[in-house]
Amino acid sequence: MYALVEYKGKQYKAEKDVLLQVDKLEAEKGSTIEIDTVLLVNNDGAVSVGTPYVQGAKVKAVVEESFRDKKIIVYKYKSKKDYHRTIGHRQEYTTIRVQEIVVA
Repeated sequence: MYALVEYKGKQYKAEKDVLLQVDKLEAEKGSTIEIDTVLLVNNDGAVSVGTPYVQGAKVKAVVEESFRDKKIIVYKYKSKKDYHRTIGHRQEYTTIRVQEIVVA
């Protein structure tokens, strides 16, 4: 059984006991979150597709940890204008573990 969920503007494939990396959450480690924006549920071949979301379907997950990704370098340059800037960026993520998929 798996579900496709939309969370914080991005789509993820959620299965039981799978770790997902989502954008940073302001939640404590060990807290439970519920995601009710389920787009599709596949229950052993029985597929339910939402319009846009599946009614009564939820994904329950536990917050594992928060971390920062490796640094990327952004370099801006304009030719013949003597303009160049170097900026570094580290994206923050939270790892969540899917506990169960509930279908009404």
